[in-house]
Amino acid sequence: MAHLEHANITVRDAEAAAATLCDLFGWRIRWSGDAIGGGRSVHVGDDEAYLALYTPAGEVADGPSSYGLQRCLNHVGIVVDDLDASEALVRDAGFVPRSHADYEPGRRFYFDGPDGLEIEVVAYDNASAS
Repeated sequence: MAHLEHANITVRDAEAAAATLCDLFGWRIRWSGDAIGGGRSVHVGDDEAYLALYTPAGEVADGPSSYGLQRCLNHVGIVVDDLDASEALVRDAGFVPRSHADYEPGRRFYFDGPDGLEIEVVAYDNASAS
């Protein structure tokens, strides 16, 4: 059986993005340090999986919507126990929840988080669905 360990995402400020994700999801910084090409990486998550947030040495340019491009990350899905409490944290942090949906096996919403990273937050109806 295989499982996803991490995804590596380019952001403008890895430390700031990591701090925001820690606040929103109760995560911790697993590692941070120098990275490829003179950049910097911060690994943020839990003991099982993490996001590697990478800031290159040079400028980070905005690109078009990833949904029409091959090999691009469209969004990150985060499972939470309490969707309403998570949505309140997202709002309190200044982000705007949208695209609410309630269908089997759970409820969800999306928001554009640090550096415009689209995040889906989902709470499943039962533990066996996750």
